[in-house]
This record gives sequence, C-alpha cells and structure tokens, in this order.
Amino acid sequence: MAKEFDEVRFLTVAEVADMMRVSKMTVYRMVHAGELPAIRFGRSFRVPESAIADAITRNVADSA
Repeated sequence: MAKEFDEVRFLTVAEVADMMRVSKMTVYRMVHAGELPAIRFGRSFRVPESAIADAITRNVADSA
C-alpha cells in the first residue's frame, strides 16, 4: 500500500487552476460540488494529479 502513495502526486488549488486555465475559485467550486476529488490538509486542499486528467476527459466527453 505504501508504494501506491509513492506514485500519487498531489497538487495545490493554484497549480490545478493553472493547469486547467481557470480561476482558483472555479477549482474550489468543483471540489465543493464533488466534481473534483480532493483531500483537505488543515485549511488547504490538495488534488490528486490523476483526478485532473479524469475531470478534463469527462468534461470533454460530455461536450462531444
């Protein structure tokens, strides 16, 4: 199980917003709506990198 966590990379909300080219508020809305899985560390959220690819793929498939 430890190996699985070694492969996971967590990104900050600002990094996710930059990658998706949206505002940080949009990322927070997606997290709170359950559209983007995230883990809370204290007062900040971290999003698994794989979740971003899934969200983008899912949204592109929905619009096609």
